[in-house]
Amino acid sequence: MYETTIDEILEAQNGDQDKLNDIVERNARLIWSIVKRFQNTKYETEDLFQIGAIGLIKSIKKFDKQYNVKLSTFAVPYILGEIKRFLRDDGIVKVSRSLKELNYKIEALRREYEKQGKELNIEIIKNELKETKENILLAMELDNGVKSMDEEISDDGKENTLYNQIKVESYEDETIKKMILKDEISRLNEKERNIIILRYFYNKSQKEVAANYGISQVQISRIEKKILLKMRENIKEKI
Repeated sequence: MYETTIDEILEAQNGDQDKLNDIVERNARLIWSIVKRFQNTKYETEDLFQIGAIGLIKSIKKFDKQYNVKLSTFAVPYILGEIKRFLRDDGIVKVSRSLKELNYKIEALRREYEKQGKELNIEIIKNELKETKENILLAMELDNGVKSMDEEISDDGKENTLYNQIKVESYEDETIKKMILKDEISRLNEKERNIIILRYFYNKSQKEVAANYGISQVQISRIEKKILLKMRENIKEKI
């Protein structure tokens, strides 16, 4: 089996993207050997391979020759850990239990209103369940799934995507990009995660999100910039 040399690892660690890609490609058999353990899951093996590749890349970035082990040995727990972490998640982003419970309550309320021949709307749900419009919107969208991370949103006539905002440029593979973003979004606190979801998955404008929180568009813009900056810095550390 191919073994990566220390010089090759150092080149990759020093920013040689071609060398990094080459190491990943030549260690594909190692990744596949771990992916085979998870063949009975609901996920495509190709997707799990891409997730495993993220683990391998992390191990390359963290490798130190003083460990006195081969990269293939050092990388195994990183690859395995990355796949297991993904399998623990439910969907593209983690959904809090409170939102799931709210979704059930809204559905029960909808059925009750249907029996009475009445129409249900956001204001009624807000008054009945004593919840914010923002949480109601998020909970109602659980059944519909989230939009693509590369879908464009518009503010003041400027088109943008979450990819562009975070600048995930180090990987050409779209699946890897999505997995990196998915991991970062899941690490945000509930308020931060909700803002990003509303903005980039549900295509809400800053003005609409600000209205949900009862603050100004300028304040939401500042909060969003801080969140994106934090995500960007975290991703830099990974890649």
